[in-house]
Amino acid sequence: MTAAARRTAIPVVLLAALALPGAASAKHGGGGGDDEVRAAGTCGGGARSTLKLKARDGGIEAEAEVEHARRSSSWRVTLSQEGRVVWRGAVRAGRSSGAFSLERRLRDLAGADRVSLRASGPGGVTCRASATLPGD
Repeated sequence: MTAAARRTAIPVVLLAALALPGAASAKHGGGGGDDEVRAAGTCGGGARSTLKLKARDGGIEAEAEVEHARRSSSWRVTLSQEGRVVWRGAVRAGRSSGAFSLERRLRDLAGADRVSLRASGPGGVTCRASATLPGD
């Protein structure tokens, strides 16, 4: 595939993946609760977001990342699990990178766990991402 074809194909594939509800990739480890799910979010204003969920030690590690061009910008972030807010607060993007990362440990509820991120930044820029970690 030529470089020009790759540049055209990649955005088309990414848009198709974002159009699917709950579009995420799952990686299943060799037992012991090593399941991991990553989902790309949707953002405005040139920002990008991802949400990663990983089953670990009877709980869930949730990691959200938002990349944005404005350095030191302040963001309001809400993390929900099964429709209930599990964390809400303010996060500041880095001075040099303009990005932030948020890590939280969540309870592993019975069955599949759906976790959602909503981040609101400067100028009304909003990012959303959702992922579902399969249950037993």
